[in-house]
Amino acid sequence: MGNENGTWIMYGVEWDDPECLHTVQDAIDYINEVGFLPLFKNDIPGFSLEERTAVEFWWCGDPKVDPWEWRELIARSGEVAYGKFFEKKAGFISKEWLPYFVNYRRDGYDFDALWDDEKASRRQKKIMDCFDIEGELYSNDLKQKAGFAKGGEKGFDGTVTDLQMKTYLCVKDFRQRKNKKGELYGWPIAVYAKPEALWGYEYVTSRYSEIPEVSGKAIAQHIMELYPVANADQIKRLIGGAFGTEVKTKKKRS
Repeated sequence: MGNENGTWIMYGVEWDDPECLHTVQDAIDYINEVGFLPLFKNDIPGFSLEERTAVEFWWCGDPKVDPWEWRELIARSGEVAYGKFFEKKAGFISKEWLPYFVNYRRDGYDFDALWDDEKASRRQKKIMDCFDIEGELYSNDLKQKAGFAKGGEKGFDGTVTDLQMKTYLCVKDFRQRKNKKGELYGWPIAVYAKPEALWGYEYVTSRYSEIPEVSGKAIAQHIMELYPVANADQIKRLIGGAFGTEVKTKKKRS
């Protein structure tokens, strides 16, 4: 999705194009096939859900054909990780490729070890501490419990985004809130969880024995195989982390 002269432009394909994804299951299958996928158009041509779907169905409200609705269903499915994983923007990571991103983005650190080595902010710690008690939290509840409500800490959205970029959090679901009578109201909002709560600690951290840069190079190589037009700068911006730095010989984890 781009902005041209103040107008938002969507980039997609025709409904009858062989590359067009028509259902949420098509989208899940495609994400699992390619391994990871940004939600919206980015610097690498064709590398997004947006560019594999029909423009006219975005935000139509019909979950059968609306890719914006699909993101909720995909997060809820438990088959694919969803969150702000690419340049602080939304995207998907398959279960197969999640351990690569976890090892690379975390630089081999569990969050407690990151905090102990003074590499995490106090705001990040206040948010992550909430998940020591709760397995999942609505965005508004997390904001309240972590002390970011009115008169409290600032920068909630940015801090949660940073934690998703580092793969310490992902979006488990989108749900409506309930009032005191137990009635649903309002738009569905994000429900956050740690990836470990969804797929287990051992699986999520299964590449911790690998040097983080090796995981990063595997991700980069995979993108180059899928999209040979992508250059090193585009890939580096997209996957983030320490790609291109010296190989590390030591890792920290709890």
